[in-house]
Amino acid sequence: MKLNEHIVKGIEKDISPFYYYDLKVLEETLMTVKNESSKYNYKVHYAVKANFNPKIMRLISNYGFGADCVSGNEIIHALKMGFSSNDIVLAGVGKTDREIRLALENNIFCLNVESLEELKIINNIALDMGKFAPVALRLNPNINAKTHHYITTGLSENKFGIPLTMLDNILDEIQTMDNIYLKGLHFHIGSQITDLTVYEDLCKQVNEIQIDLEKRNINLDHINVGGGLGINYNNPDDSEAYNVSNYFALFDKYLDKRPNQSLHFEIGRSIVGTCGSLITKVLFVKKGIQTDFVVVDAGMTELIRPALYQSYHQINNLSSLDESCRYHVVGPICESSDCFGKNIILPKTRRGDIIAIRSAGAYGQVMSSRYNLRSTAPALYSDGTKVGFDDKQLFPDSIFTDKDHFLTPARAARMKPTAGVWLASRVPGSWIQADLC
Repeated sequence: MKLNEHIVKGIEKDISPFYYYDLKVLEETLMTVKNESSKYNYKVHYAVKANFNPKIMRLISNYGFGADCVSGNEIIHALKMGFSSNDIVLAGVGKTDREIRLALENNIFCLNVESLEELKIINNIALDMGKFAPVALRLNPNINAKTHHYITTGLSENKFGIPLTMLDNILDEIQTMDNIYLKGLHFHIGSQITDLTVYEDLCKQVNEIQIDLEKRNINLDHINVGGGLGINYNNPDDSEAYNVSNYFALFDKYLDKRPNQSLHFEIGRSIVGTCGSLITKVLFVKKGIQTDFVVVDAGMTELIRPALYQSYHQINNLSSLDESCRYHVVGPICESSDCFGKNIILPKTRRGDIIAIRSAGAYGQVMSSRYNLRSTAPALYSDGTKVGFDDKQLFPDSIFTDKDHFLTPARAARMKPTAGVWLASRVPGSWIQADLC
């Protein structure tokens, strides 16, 4: 990655740390995904949780992709960003009644259901609304995705999906539910998958399940195989690694799709992962006993993946071409886990150097926090625009909060002291009073 005028301007305006998104890289990826999926008439839903940045979301919707949502706010946001309700799916192991109602009110494509208990709730809500709920059963195929144990989702020990041993019983129950329309099956075995052979195992299971369902005269409208395709964190400029062409071709080869049956995918990381970098400035280089520490102004509050998943991100010094040295690259947060990389080889690094932490476009900015009362990092783009992260835009309070009960810190300061305390609410930037007994 090279230093460019937009990154320099961001540093000069003293807004470091910030996220930098290369829109050209994003559009090239979107075009590739669109072209490769179109060869087989596949339907791709973008996993909104990977990055719900408005500018990025609008670009993705312009390419005709659907949206894979895991909350009511994500549905609202996707609709605002131009995604069609007919192309939105709602997943998640714990949907609230409000989220289910929201999905049905907006006539989304499908709700991916993960338990009999959830199915009964959806049926009752649909009955109350006078609607039919389109659902797909998310099955847990007990497949090891060979990824980090925090992001494997298809093993029997994981909380996600319906065990295959319970499928017959649930199908019997569905026969008694007048407001459920079973239209498909859903799977998602994990994230950051780099061994594509695990998808061959998934296809074999899907084929066997379809045969069993047809014996019960159950014919499905669609199969949703989820996502999980990984990216190359070691070399973010290598576009050939784990490419989508091989990914889509594998399903065409191994999955026996029925005539008039559509195949759906939910991918996020492989779309937005490589287009984003976290740009940070070196505060100073701290002398260590064995290895010196490069202390930067970004931390785990801006990019938590290394601390949470022990993940590797390539780190580039954009300011120096000097001889190489070995460093630990760390942030300012009061946690020992606030480390972006140990024993990282970088050009000789000095105070004020600009550092790029690569492949941060997915599960980066969206997983940031205000821990240590840190400011929220803004986003800069390759077209020269700058956008802050506006909580009011991304978390509309018209659905999930009551304005009369939620107070901002500024409003709280103007009120008389009471015997209560102020607790952070579920809406970022808002506070709610709680009385102490």
